[in-house]
Amino acid sequence: MKSNSVSLNRLINPTGWTLLVFLGGILMIIAFGFLTINQILPLLLSTIACGALGYVVVPILQKIKASQIIQEDGPQSHLKKAGTPTMGGIFFIPTAVIIGLIMGDFTGNVIASALVTLSYGFIGWVDDWQILRKKTNLGLTPKQKLILQIGVAIIFCIWMYFSQPASITSIELPFNFILPLGFFFWFVATFVMVAQSNATNLTDGVDGLAGGTCAIAFLGLGILVGENYPDLLIFCLAISGGCLGFVIHNRNKASVFMGDTGSLALGASLAAVGILSQNLWALFIISLLFFVESLSVIAQVTYYKATKDAEGKGKRLLKMAPIHHHLELSGWSETQIVGVFYIINTILILLILS
Repeated sequence: MKSNSVSLNRLINPTGWTLLVFLGGILMIIAFGFLTINQILPLLLSTIACGALGYVVVPILQKIKASQIIQEDGPQSHLKKAGTPTMGGIFFIPTAVIIGLIMGDFTGNVIASALVTLSYGFIGWVDDWQILRKKTNLGLTPKQKLILQIGVAIIFCIWMYFSQPASITSIELPFNFILPLGFFFWFVATFVMVAQSNATNLTDGVDGLAGGTCAIAFLGLGILVGENYPDLLIFCLAISGGCLGFVIHNRNKASVFMGDTGSLALGASLAAVGILSQNLWALFIISLLFFVESLSVIAQVTYYKATKDAEGKGKRLLKMAPIHHHLELSGWSETQIVGVFYIINTILILLILS
């Protein structure tokens, strides 16, 4: 009876190791269900390389005291995370990108996606470094970060304008409906890249959450585009494996956080692949969790401003935004949130692949 109780508790409130094994199992089942053994090599190689490299880099980050600054107005349970190093994106993002470039034969699409990923990673690194240098939770200002993000997105769009077929400005929707956007497409592409990077950044607030959900998202998007863009499939698999390798160190209780260095890069990378492969609708479904996280923040801020009283104080729609913090303050454990989000993201992937 006691054994059954322990098993039920682990199912309801899994450990970080359990979630890591669960994530790895999800990725392998999906990969072997849709790909050949040779095709999944970038995923396996990137997982091993990034996971192994973490054992070298994480102690260095700890030694130089690259510690995360914990917000005092956040969930109180997060205060114990003080001292955990951040900027983990510096070891798994470049490693996964290099593997994707080499195994993807340095095609134009892969190089462009890699440069976008590294550029947004650099923006995130500057933000993380400023936070560490100032010893506050304030890095780049929102305006500075937005200008840099838009700048990289515009450069990417200019490259696409001269290198991609004119058909790229048309978006494929369900039921074989094609939406020709023409010149307006470039504004949509810029918005998608900036929005996707920020949405992924907002999702990075619980141990293993952003890394795991991105691993699932990249695998699903890669499989979806693989038939027409085998080079982008390889790139996506490499990034997915990099995320899995990172979660080895970021699982609860995390020994490192990815920081903006990782989260901004991952979001922009997803957007780049989705845009290049003309799969913006599929990208939206695959990234629905990230969208809900962003929407929860927008709704919280809007509701607060709309309900301000004479003293300038408004009401909160959620206990805290993004929504994963609301769930935490509602009694959910971090591992419960992560487990449920993994399952939801897997369902979304299977839905879009079917």
